[in-house]
Amino acid sequence: MKTTKKLGIWMDHSIAHLMEFTSKHFEIETIESKFTNDVKNKSLAKSEKTMHNKEKGLLQDYYKKLGEAIKNYKRVILFGPTDAKTELFDLLSEDERFLKIKIEIKNTDKMTANQQHAFVRDYFSKA
Repeated sequence: MKTTKKLGIWMDHSIAHLMEFTSKHFEIETIESKFTNDVKNKSLAKSEKTMHNKEKGLLQDYYKKLGEAIKNYKRVILFGPTDAKTELFDLLSEDERFLKIKIEIKNTDKMTANQQHAFVRDYFSKA
């Protein structure tokens, strides 16, 4: 029986924890957004418009990196406390490379690493 590649991603606008679900252990990777509080404050000092433009550009780069990681999987669960997961999902839905990947979204609170692993394990164990 072929195993389906499954990926859980806990994310917000600043960081994403990617956890590949396997029967043995988790392969974990972290991708961080370059839109930090320092960048936000520096660009906000210039103007609010500058800050929003900077945020939009850096978030696009962040989502692009996540998309590159996701394209190698068959099933993906995006979860976390902010709208970042929905924003990523919307971008991926517009790209035909992701049409054959089953991507789902779940709202969760902030979680420890152990809670994230348990969530991914429970999610894929049921499905």
